[in-house]
Amino acid sequence: MGGASGARLSACIITYNEADRIEDCLRSVDFCDETLVVDAHSTDDTRQLAARLGARVIERDWPGFRSQKQFAVDSAQHDWVLCLDADERVSEPLAREIRALVAAGFPDHAGWSVPRMTDYFGRFLRHGNAYPDRLIRLFDRRRGGWVGREIHENTRVRGPVGRLRGPLLHYSYRNLADHERRMQRYAQLMAQSMYDSGRRAMLAHATLHSWWRFLRGYVLRLGFLDGWRGFVFASIEAHYVRQKYLRLYLLGRGESPDGDERPARMAGPDRRAEQEA
Repeated sequence: MGGASGARLSACIITYNEADRIEDCLRSVDFCDETLVVDAHSTDDTRQLAARLGARVIERDWPGFRSQKQFAVDSAQHDWVLCLDADERVSEPLAREIRALVAAGFPDHAGWSVPRMTDYFGRFLRHGNAYPDRLIRLFDRRRGGWVGREIHENTRVRGPVGRLRGPLLHYSYRNLADHERRMQRYAQLMAQSMYDSGRRAMLAHATLHSWWRFLRGYVLRLGFLDGWRGFVFASIEAHYVRQKYLRLYLLGRGESPDGDERPARMAGPDRRAEQEA
């Protein structure tokens, strides 16, 4: 796809057991000059499907979200990268904007942020903490990359950041049980990560932080305009925050929230809680 300027673009995607979603993801980035999939030993047909659709596939042990995504960026053939998860799709309006940037040689910026819209029970959430959820996903790897915790990774670039308008479509949760299960697991993992980094909590934090998460998303950011979907989403978010701080409190007291078991490390890149309280 490279433009007259000579600019080239690599799409970088990490996967683990995404056979039911990888095809839609890859087709949404077919305008890129390269599509790279880094797979954490999927036990389904993810790698085969990706290769069949023209992606370059690298199989690699799972070190954590941040490290795996940075490995993908470092392994790309081109310096400008577009980073996606397998449950995300580039919308057509966003694809048009990115094509125009490639043709112009990515002028004047080190990266570009995109608004992400999350599908929830068949409709996109357009308010609350779920939207616009701006993320820098298109950037020059010579001036930035993935930073932060392994399970709360983000991107950071050195230089000006532009803002694209077309949405990145997010199909994260398959159903309510999937959402609840993931939030429980990430509360466990985040509490341990916070404890290991020296963070401690009081019991009041569990109530105050969870209350604030619900108030901010459902009321201040107008999550109620998304109807019952907005209420369910905000409620599960608040419960995630409550569990995270209760677990951190118990760890600080020398208690194990799960008996003698430490939090199980995820075998692959299942999705995480999207925002940290």
